[in-house]
Amino acid sequence: MIRKTRKVCKLRGSRTMAGGCSKNNRGAGHRGGKGMAGGHKHHWTWMVKYDPDHFGKYGFKRPQGTTYKFNPVNVDFLDENCDALVAKGLATKDNDKIVIDVTTIGYNKVLGKGRLSKALTIKSPQFSQSALKKIEEAGGEAITL
Repeated sequence: MIRKTRKVCKLRGSRTMAGGCSKNNRGAGHRGGKGMAGGHKHHWTWMVKYDPDHFGKYGFKRPQGTTYKFNPVNVDFLDENCDALVAKGLATKDNDKIVIDVTTIGYNKVLGKGRLSKALTIKSPQFSQSALKKIEEAGGEAITL
């Protein structure tokens, strides 16, 4: 038989709420603790049934040695700072073109955000497709290390 209302609604207002003698469910000890109290003791069956992922390891973490950390730089940054890099000695001037090795500045990939106003020769381990296109349109050269 299906109940129309929950049993607890039916029992509201009764003295004992179907707990037998009123002594039986009187104190806070009847509650069994707060939060996850007793998870390894008297609430262990609840843990196993309703929260099986609470204990122990699960999942997979890739070894950090196998991951490659990208440190990208945009072409607009190189365009704006090329003269300052030459002054600091981090880039060289070869005829009219400025040669920038991005690994000396601490980067390992060149991305294509922004515009290039000068013909730059950029050396990097990796280039994005848009960066290659912009460097060649500006009359520069992209050299993959």
